[in-house]
Amino acid sequence: MQSLTLSQAQELLAHGVDQMRHYPGKTACFSVCDQHGFLISFSRMDGAPVRSIQLAQQKAYTCARIGTSTDAFLARLRREDIPITYFCDPLLTALPGGAVLIDKQGSILGGVGVSGLAPTEDQAIADKLAAIMSGSDNQKT
Repeated sequence: MQSLTLSQAQELLAHGVDQMRHYPGKTACFSVCDQHGFLISFSRMDGAPVRSIQLAQQKAYTCARIGTSTDAFLARLRREDIPITYFCDPLLTALPGGAVLIDKQGSILGGVGVSGLAPTEDQAIADKLAAIMSGSDNQKT
């Protein structure tokens, strides 16, 4: 299994900032972590909410540690009526806006987190970035 490089993480963050053109006047934070949940790179747009700094990082962390998107994690918690505290990890979050980064072979490379917009918008951008990383999004727009 390959590891994410700093260059790949920074390129992904640049794609995230580029996606913000679809949300005029809004700002966000973007985070990429490795397969263990450790931060590789982070980007905060000018004017992005301070609360979004930690949220973006925890969304990326959660995806890497749990192996699923944060919106799917939230759905599981609701479906199974499980408190998030059962996982004994205070860094986990079920707030939508995180996606798992996988390679073309399906191995988990890490996670990406987006925070600053509505949760569904954060999730849409995170999913787009994950698709770019996996190669399933050839347009990169």
